[in-house]
Amino acid sequence: MLLTGFSTINSIAQFFTILVIFLFVLGITYFATRFVAKYQKDSMVSGNMEVLESLRLGNGKVLQLVRAVDKYFVIALGKDTVTMLVEVDSAQIQKVEMQDGKPLDFKEILSNAKNSLNGK
Repeated sequence: MLLTGFSTINSIAQFFTILVIFLFVLGITYFATRFVAKYQKDSMVSGNMEVLESLRLGNGKVLQLVRAVDKYFVIALGKDTVTMLVEVDSAQIQKVEMQDGKPLDFKEILSNAKNSLNGK
């Protein structure tokens, strides 16, 4: 009888120990991912080149809008190839509106578009 009570307490202790370790590893993973993402974002924006948008076309195929100094290009990326498709005039590029350094959410963008259509 005493042995089964000890086994239950031991099992509960093991469960909570594993749960704490899992939450700790999950937290470390979260903060490491955020750190790496911030580092990559800062390294990509700080130079003369910047990837403005990406569009995945299929498995291993991507279209990217790239700014190089003052010119904008649309390039196609394959598994082994990079092809410049067209140079785009800077007046044709529509930038996503930012609010407090963060992009607007879809609901705000939709309401802005609706208001601009109603105003015309």
